[in-house]
Amino acid sequence: MKKLWNKWTDIALVKRILVGLILGAILGIAVPGATGIAILGDVFVSALKAIAPLLVFFLVISSLCNAGKSHGDVIKTVIILYMFSTVLAAVIAVFASMAFPVKLTLATAATTDAAALQVIVEVLNNLLLVANPVSSLVNANYVGILMWAILLGLAFRAANNMTQNVLKDVADGISTVVTWIINMAPFGIFGLVFNTVSTNGLDIFTTYG
Repeated sequence: MKKLWNKWTDIALVKRILVGLILGAILGIAVPGATGIAILGDVFVSALKAIAPLLVFFLVISSLCNAGKSHGDVIKTVIILYMFSTVLAAVIAVFASMAFPVKLTLATAATTDAAALQVIVEVLNNLLLVANPVSSLVNANYVGILMWAILLGLAFRAANNMTQNVLKDVADGISTVVTWIINMAPFGIFGLVFNTVSTNGLDIFTTYG
């Protein structure tokens, strides 16, 4: 079994995903009634959604509590790159929306400044309210997850080496699980493409194009 897994992982991930995409499209046309295949895509997406909050939570805690003074520049660089990429994404999104405008019909429109201000206050309220760390993990509230992970990571800097090593081992273990899930991506893509093609036909690819 281990040899089979090693042979599977030795093949480039992009190649495996491409094969899954092609097979999914072929079977979506040939046997559209085999709806059971679509469960592979659902399982893959669900697994990614389920593991992502834990990955972020423990990676941030482990990184902060195990980072020494020599890591200060690295953390600073990561924060700067994160802020830069966020601003760049926002700028690109603005230009893309201007280049390719999309018309939306809303059920109700905020026509007054007071209504617009109320919406802004509501958004800020949702962001700034301190969420329970457990509920943040359960509901994939990444603002809450990051906040608690940063606080706990800074607090655990005062813990002994054994505790910090345990947190590092937990983060490494979750990262390994993520690697396993990513290696199953070809099967997930296979199921997702099958479901899409069997439902909408190959014309869906021309629509995306």
